[in-house]
Amino acid sequence: MPQPTHEQPAAELPDPRARAGRGIVPVLAFAGITVAVMQTLLVPVIKDLPALLHTSPSDATWVMTATLLAGAVSTPIMGRLGDLNGKRGMLLASLAVMVVGSLICAFTDDLVIMIVGRALQGFAMGAIPLGIGIMRDELPREKLGSAMALMSSSIGVGGGLALPAAALVAQHTDWHTLFFGSAGLGVLAMVLTVLAVPETSSRAPGRFDVVGALGLSLGLVLLLLPITKGGDWGWASPTTLGLITASLVVLVLWALFELRSDAPLVDLRTSARREVLLTNLTSIMVGVAFYAVSLVLPQLLQLPKSTGYGLGQSMVVAGLCVAPLGLTMMFVAPLYARISARRGPKVSLILGMLVIAVGYGAGLGLMSAAWQTVVIAVMLGAGIGLAYSSLPALIIGAVDASETGAANGLNTLMRSIGTSVSSAVIGMVLAHTSTRMGTVAVPTMQGFRISFLIATGAVVAGLVLASFLPSRRAATAPVLLASSEGDAAARRAAAGVLDAGILDAAGGAVAPLPLPGPQGFRGRVLEADGAPVAGANVTLIDRQGRQAGLTTTDASGRWALTAPGSGTFVLAVSATDYAPRAWPAACPAGGGAVDTDLVLTVSVPERRTALRS
Repeated sequence: MPQPTHEQPAAELPDPRARAGRGIVPVLAFAGITVAVMQTLLVPVIKDLPALLHTSPSDATWVMTATLLAGAVSTPIMGRLGDLNGKRGMLLASLAVMVVGSLICAFTDDLVIMIVGRALQGFAMGAIPLGIGIMRDELPREKLGSAMALMSSSIGVGGGLALPAAALVAQHTDWHTLFFGSAGLGVLAMVLTVLAVPETSSRAPGRFDVVGALGLSLGLVLLLLPITKGGDWGWASPTTLGLITASLVVLVLWALFELRSDAPLVDLRTSARREVLLTNLTSIMVGVAFYAVSLVLPQLLQLPKSTGYGLGQSMVVAGLCVAPLGLTMMFVAPLYARISARRGPKVSLILGMLVIAVGYGAGLGLMSAAWQTVVIAVMLGAGIGLAYSSLPALIIGAVDASETGAANGLNTLMRSIGTSVSSAVIGMVLAHTSTRMGTVAVPTMQGFRISFLIATGAVVAGLVLASFLPSRRAATAPVLLASSEGDAAARRAAAGVLDAGILDAAGGAVAPLPLPGPQGFRGRVLEADGAPVAGANVTLIDRQGRQAGLTTTDASGRWALTAPGSGTFVLAVSATDYAPRAWPAACPAGGGAVDTDLVLTVSVPERRTALRS
């Protein structure tokens, strides 16, 4: 096959995403805030749900549990579907399902119908990893850090803003108005997404793993049900223990199936990498810490002063005191970007968790006035904002672009598991340490302090896990390389192997991919010795520096891109652990496929053996 020539002088490669629409970041952040509002919508009226739905307190909790379960199940699935079929389309689908669920809830007082609506609302949780994936595909590198930080923190931002707003609505209007507001926000987010967010051209190879999706869904439901309902059923009850055992069996069988699948829903081998595994485990601990404050502070603020420790504030004032938690998360996004750019996301994650630990430690003694809860909320918001902002950057730095949606979906799921564990454990602590005032059982100060100690313990465990994350490697900027003796030698070596005939895993010759359109480029991405590079990103850039196409190589290193017309282009290639490269290429006026094999070199030589294995 003809090799690309190197006739142009060395020059810095322009980022094809530098001209991305300015509205992408605020629109995607607004979508994330909309999802957070949906999650915390019923927090101000949660104690009144049994009366509002004419049911028992234990049955009323299903209104919250249904959203949690649906969100946990849908998040990795929507992420994978976005990688395969387009992230913007799946983002719009997630928001549309949320709007339908909101409208169902807005028109009913029936418990079962309300649970169905709330489950549909939970599908919107997939918007967070999808939004992060769109940002990676569309934004230039210098803007990506702060944009991902804002998107990742939108859960806290939306929750902080929703609490006082929902309390105000619930106090002065019919509680169904909350769902009409959620539906309105969802429709607005969809309209803005259509207007401002382009569909990404990046597509992952393979097909959707239906069996894997069903297996993961069943395993998660069996796991999260006893976690969220164990306090009501009894932690040693046959139902709780039976469901936990069944979940472990299902998840083990699911993992074995995924390891043997050629197109898995979740690439467990990638998830087992040290940086991915440790980041996901740390995410669970951050989730525990985030939800603890959301459970403790509102109750402390609203308890009557007659208890001796309650602060006697109204529902609206309590929401306003907790709101700085989310607002601070939003304001630390630019700070995270600066820290991460200089020191890497590992440092910002550790710094954020240290701030969380200090916040909870201070909270043990700052519970006697409303202004003190505001101080706690600000400190914890700053720490959680830094930690949450770091997690997607760590994941994106460890996986290929074709796996962004699924990998961030799994990371978001880990946070959800952390909040579920936090809700169950702290709910049990508060229940077991409560005292009776008349006919009502209320939490005690001892229970609040134990809850803060549990959160502090989770943060310490997260710090230990984060300390084992690999340090950031120096990034290498792509450049257009002039002809050089070393580069020519690499191309001659690759060409020699090609002439001899490269065989695939089955021992047959590797056929080129069919061209998606009437004209364009295709070929393989290879190492200097002819070994294929799977999962590499191949970008086609036009003469104006704009992205004209983007794809990912398959297991044999093959790729194919349609050209928008004839003329000169740039082919840029990047892959994890390889030095990024770019070459000029020309598409003739007559159309057809231009076969071009692109050669990469391993950026860290000692990783060569690991890459081959």
